[in-house]
Amino acid sequence: MNSQHADSLDDYPQLPPNSVNDHENRPDKPEEACGVFGIYAPGEDVAKLTYFGLYALQHRGQESAGIATFEGTQVNLHKDMGLVSQVFNESILQNLPGTVAVGHTRYSTTGSSRKVNAQPAVVDTRLGSVALAHNGNLVNTVPLREELLKNNCNLVSTTDSEMIAFAIAEEINAGADWLEGCIQAFHRCQGAFSLVIGTSKGIMGVRDPNGIRPLVIGTLGENPVRYVLSSETCGLDIIGAEYLRDVEPGELVWITEEGLASFQWSQKPQRKLCIFEMIYFARPDSVMHNESLYSYRMRIGRRLAKESLVDADLVIGVPDSGIPAAIGYSQASGIPYAEGLIKNRYVGRTFIQPTQSMRESGIRMKLNPLKDVLFGKRVIIVDDSIVRGTTSRKLVKTLREAGAVEVHMRISSPPVTHPCFYGIDTDTQDQLIAATTSVEDIAKQLEVDSLAYLSWEGMLESTREDPESFCSACFTGDYPVLVPEQVKRSKLMLEKVSV
Repeated sequence: MNSQHADSLDDYPQLPPNSVNDHENRPDKPEEACGVFGIYAPGEDVAKLTYFGLYALQHRGQESAGIATFEGTQVNLHKDMGLVSQVFNESILQNLPGTVAVGHTRYSTTGSSRKVNAQPAVVDTRLGSVALAHNGNLVNTVPLREELLKNNCNLVSTTDSEMIAFAIAEEINAGADWLEGCIQAFHRCQGAFSLVIGTSKGIMGVRDPNGIRPLVIGTLGENPVRYVLSSETCGLDIIGAEYLRDVEPGELVWITEEGLASFQWSQKPQRKLCIFEMIYFARPDSVMHNESLYSYRMRIGRRLAKESLVDADLVIGVPDSGIPAAIGYSQASGIPYAEGLIKNRYVGRTFIQPTQSMRESGIRMKLNPLKDVLFGKRVIIVDDSIVRGTTSRKLVKTLREAGAVEVHMRISSPPVTHPCFYGIDTDTQDQLIAATTSVEDIAKQLEVDSLAYLSWEGMLESTREDPESFCSACFTGDYPVLVPEQVKRSKLMLEKVSV
């Protein structure tokens, strides 16, 4: 993701009134922070393949999109604000020829919604241009930015992604080759970064030493084999590529005409995949740990039922992310599953907000209840998380107005008590309802008959993997990469600016 860490309030772009970044209108979910895609495929239409890859990764960011291609030493770039289908058309894609492509779809953190921050970031070096797409967040952006500015780097955006690209350029311009320059630059970066880097020679896929954000490798065709990089396996599926393996924590893969070469650039890798990728962020049809995330989400729903069973008439899920866990809860409890809420899937992020009178009249842009299903029923509603509680409160009210006589809320993750600094847009700690309020008091605020969260142990045990291989800092405050106090204060400052 592209994160903004400005040195003063003047560095923050102004937000439009009633923007999606205010607390009232922001989605009450942790929000993902970008999808990356790359392909090395001589003889193929790499721009169009990248377009479809980004289309599959659209859920990871809906604010801007971009593609850079390399035709020899010539770089072709198009990026803009909007969804992938809005940013690109046939004519634009035809003007992006090449054998290498790098793509990005972006969700920005508070205050950084500008076209200049769209990716890929393209920077010139003595060896030619580099195009970089980034998912994650650096935590040392302030000192890194100061270093780059002192060395007269012409930073044009407010993103840490551009800083990584300029750090690479600095190392290469000092005499390093592509591989050496990139590795030296990565050692200057602290935090979460899954990168796809395009050059005239080929593409690189890179993960930070903890592998906090995902990145996978796929193959396309057989003779010759062409390689694809994607944040998730769904980006491979859409173009008919076969999953090969993950890029490992602290690994760099360098894909050229000679094939795929692997380098362990970090000497102390320690896997800490973000557990929210498993619970919520990644698409349910994406594969992690040799199974679809749909299977994991059903499993945590079953565990949730065992931990917090309640007598009711039906189980419903909050579309779409709560549905697999709701089905699992239903299976384990024996309580019938039903659709009680219908989602308008054509509603995206918008700067056009309903008027106060529209809100008061009960405008429902995203979810509408099925009254004949809910009327007179004791309902268990399953969701994946609660951040501030604003959406959950509205959902409960909607269900009661539809005739539900009891509403029991079950959450398929533990209480979110700490902010994320590694590529998820969460609020500061004082805005996280579970950080300051007991479960009993949250239930009263939401006006539910009962509320229960999945246990931390249940969440991790259900992965069937080593619990130590996941980052769950948003639930525990145990950050795998030290977060400087300056960065924590910067996040709080952003919150104050945005309201």
